[in-house]
Amino acid sequence: MKKKKADYTHLSANQPIGIFDSGVGGLTVAKEIKRLLPNEDLIYFGDTKHLPYGEKSREAIVGYSTKITNFLLEKNCKAIVIACNSATANALQEVQELVADRVPVIDVISPVAEKVSYEIHNNVGVIATKATVNSGLYKKSIRKHNKFIKVDELATPLLVPAIEEGFKNHPITHSIIYNYLSNSKLKNIETLILGCTHYPLLIDEIKQYYGNRVRVIDSPNIVANQLKMILDKHHLLNEENHQSTYEFFLSDITKNFEKISKKFFGKSIELELKSL
Repeated sequence: MKKKKADYTHLSANQPIGIFDSGVGGLTVAKEIKRLLPNEDLIYFGDTKHLPYGEKSREAIVGYSTKITNFLLEKNCKAIVIACNSATANALQEVQELVADRVPVIDVISPVAEKVSYEIHNNVGVIATKATVNSGLYKKSIRKHNKFIKVDELATPLLVPAIEEGFKNHPITHSIIYNYLSNSKLKNIETLILGCTHYPLLIDEIKQYYGNRVRVIDSPNIVANQLKMILDKHHLLNEENHQSTYEFFLSDITKNFEKISKKFFGKSIELELKSL
């Protein structure tokens, strides 16, 4: 049966874009959206109280994700970006069913898997949280488009807590990265997908480990371009050259989130506490 074409004519280009993640990781996607779409207003929800999602059950992740989605719909968002791989891998279908074609939903796995599938990649590695790896969604999504690509996924659960605690460019993260990337599962890879939006915060350290031997995929850029394409297709790009607004809601305000969000979005931003 042919899928009904989405109709978003009830939406307006000047409505904000909603973005959510378990913590600071989604800021890497939000930052790229800000760079690519400077006229857009953004509303970000970081569920810092319940991170890391990668260690939670599927039921818990679905519960958090649908509550946040409802909140972003109440805030009149014209699109929702699930800037979290664990939420995408475990709750994408439930979020889409809840939204019910009211607004476009953009996830962080599908556009990356599609891009990798159609480029020259033979042996692909994915590092991600346990919840994402256990879902097997990266492998399924890539091989759906190209069944000849070899995909090896490795759970790297210590990276998110290290990032959330602010251990960037630190001996602790260097040690964790070395231990994970030297795993035999990733021995013959030519391309590495950072399957968690937190991980681009360590991209320089990861690239340093590999030198020029392995191509590291920049997922936030791919996701931001996918969002732009979808908004453009439905005439929802905000063309007005105005002072964009950025709102940040957190289930628990943390110093590390405050530090990274102000680095990406400017010192004047405010964080608002919002319980789920």
